[in-house]
Amino acid sequence: MARITEASKQAVLDRLDAVAVVEDYLRLEKKSGRYWGLCPFHHEKTPSFTVDPDRKLYYCFGCHKGGTVVDFIMEMDKLSFGEALETLAKKFGIELAYESGNFAPDTERRNRLDALSELYRRVAVSFHHLLMEKPEGEPAKRYILGRGITADTINRFRLGYSPADRHWLFRFLLEKGGFSEEFLAASGLFSSKYPKAAFFSNRLMFPIDDRQGKTVAFGGRILSGDGPKYINSGESELFRKGHNLFALDLALPDIRSGKTAVLAEGYMDVLALHQAQVRNAVAPLGTAFTDDQARLLKRWVDTVVLMLDADEAGQTAAEKTILVCRKNGIACSVAVFSGENAKDPAEILYKFGADTLQKFVKSSILDFDYLLSRSRALPGDKSRAAAFLFPYLAVLDSEVSRDSCIGVIADEYGVNRRAVQDDYNRYISGGELRTRHGAPGRGPAGKTGDGAPEKTAGAPRGIGVPRMNGELYLLTVVFLHPRFYKELRAKFSAEELEDPHARELFIILEEWFRNSENGADSPEGHQELFSRVTDEALRDFVMRQSAGGAFDAPEQIVADGITRVESRILERRRSEIVRQLRVPGLDGLRQEDLLAEKVHIDSELTRLNGADR
Repeated sequence: MARITEASKQAVLDRLDAVAVVEDYLRLEKKSGRYWGLCPFHHEKTPSFTVDPDRKLYYCFGCHKGGTVVDFIMEMDKLSFGEALETLAKKFGIELAYESGNFAPDTERRNRLDALSELYRRVAVSFHHLLMEKPEGEPAKRYILGRGITADTINRFRLGYSPADRHWLFRFLLEKGGFSEEFLAASGLFSSKYPKAAFFSNRLMFPIDDRQGKTVAFGGRILSGDGPKYINSGESELFRKGHNLFALDLALPDIRSGKTAVLAEGYMDVLALHQAQVRNAVAPLGTAFTDDQARLLKRWVDTVVLMLDADEAGQTAAEKTILVCRKNGIACSVAVFSGENAKDPAEILYKFGADTLQKFVKSSILDFDYLLSRSRALPGDKSRAAAFLFPYLAVLDSEVSRDSCIGVIADEYGVNRRAVQDDYNRYISGGELRTRHGAPGRGPAGKTGDGAPEKTAGAPRGIGVPRMNGELYLLTVVFLHPRFYKELRAKFSAEELEDPHARELFIILEEWFRNSENGADSPEGHQELFSRVTDEALRDFVMRQSAGGAFDAPEQIVADGITRVESRILERRRSEIVRQLRVPGLDGLRQEDLLAEKVHIDSELTRLNGADR
C-alpha cells in the first residue's frame, strides 16, 4: 500500500488550522489562550474540551481523550490516518504525494465517494434545469410556485424534476456524463433489479446535502399516480438517513450564531421557514428524529425549537422528539399552533405569510409546559396524567430540574408531592404504571409490575415507544414477510395510517420495493430492510416480534389485517364526511359530492365487513 510521503504529511501539519478543523464539528469559544467547547465524545453541560491552536492539539478534561487534530478527525469520522490526512489536505488545498507515485490504493474508497458525490451534483443540476427551463418540468414548477414558494427559494434549495421516463436519466448520464454502465448501476440512482430504470420518476426533487454542501441523496415528492407522497434515496456509502438533516448546510451559519435550531417535519416546511427568514430550520429525512441527529445538532446548539405538524401524529412526534433532545443534553421548546386554519409551517406561510410564521417560532413554549398541556387532555385519572410525564423526568440531566417538575405536577393535579415522587420512583425501578391509554406500562428497566421480565411484545413503555395496534401489527407482519407488501400497497397509502411507526415501516417498505422491484423474501432483502430502520425503538420492537416467532404463518394474518385497517380508514373518512355534512350553510354541490362519497364508502364497508366474516 502506497504511503503519503513525509514531506506531504509535514505540509499538511504545518498548514492546518486546528480551530478551523474542530469548528467544523462543534462550537468553540476562546478563553485564556485556548478554545473551549462541549466535548463531542461524552455528554456534558459545562465545556471541558479544549483546543490548543499553537500546538494543534485537543484534550478533554472530562473524559481525558486527547491528541493531534489528525487524531480528532480520525475519531470523529472513523477514518484511517491516511484518509484523515487526505481530508485535511483537501480542506486546505494541499496536493499530496505518495511514495509510489501520485496514486495510493488506500484512497480508492475516497475517490469512489468523490466520484459518487460529483455524479449526484450533476444529477441535481440536471433535475433543476428540467424543472426551471424545460416543458416537461412545467407541472412540477406550477405546483411548487402554487404552494407559495418563490423562485429564489427554489434556486437556493436547487429543487428539480425527475422525468416520468425512468430510462431517461441512464441514457443521459451514459451519453453526456461520461459515466460507465457499471458505475451508474452501483450509484443508488437506479433500480437494483433493473439498473437502467431510475429510482425517482415524475417527482419534485429535493437534493439532500451533507453539512459541507455535497449532494449525497435525494428526496422526491409524487406529482401524480400511485405511491407514497415522499420517498428518499436508499442508504449508501454516501448517505445514512439517521445521520443527516435536510438543509443543515444552509442552516449551519445561523444555527452556529444563534445556538438554536428549528426542527420541522418535512422538506416543504423547511423551505417555508427559510423563505420566512427562519434560516436555522432543518428536518429529519422521512424518519423520526434520531439520537445521532440530536448528537449532530448538539455540536452547535443549546436549544431546539420544534415546529411539527399540528395533527395528532405531529404532536406525538413532538413528544418523542422532546425526549430525544433532552436525552442528548439539548433544551427544547415547542411552537404551538392550531390545526384548524393551517396544519404545518408550509400552510401557515401560504395562508398567512412570513410574519405569522415567524411569530409562531418566536412564541414557542417550554417542552415541559407543552407536555403538561398534553397530559391535561388525557382520559382517565390523575395518576395516569402524571405517569405520562415520567419519561420526560427520566431523561432530564438535572436533579434540580426534575424536582421542580415534580412540584409542578403535584400542584397541577392537586396531589401530594410525595405521592408523585413515589410513583416516579416506581417507574424508574420498573414498577407497574398507568400509561396514557390506561394499560399497565413499563418503566425503563423493561420489567412488569412484579419485577418479572417483560413478556408482552409491544407493550407501551412511555412517550414515543411503539405501541401495538392494528396498523402497527399489520405493518410489522408485512415488514417481516415483505412478499406481501405489493398486496398491501394496492389497498391504501402511508398517509392514510394514523400510527406514526406503522407509517414509517410503510415508507421503508415502499422505498425498498421501488428500488428492488421485487416482492420476494430473501436474507439480503431482510438485512436491507432492517438497515433502513433508523429509529432505535422501532428497530428493537420489530426485532423482538421477529425473535418471538409470532408471525410465522402470515397469510391469513395479512389478509385479515388489510381488511381491518382498510375498514378503519373508511370509517374515519365516513365520520369526517358526516361531520362536514352537519356544517351550517354547506354548498349544495359540495353536499352532493359528500353524500355520493358516503354512499360509496357505505358500500365498501358492507363488502369488507362481509369479507371479514
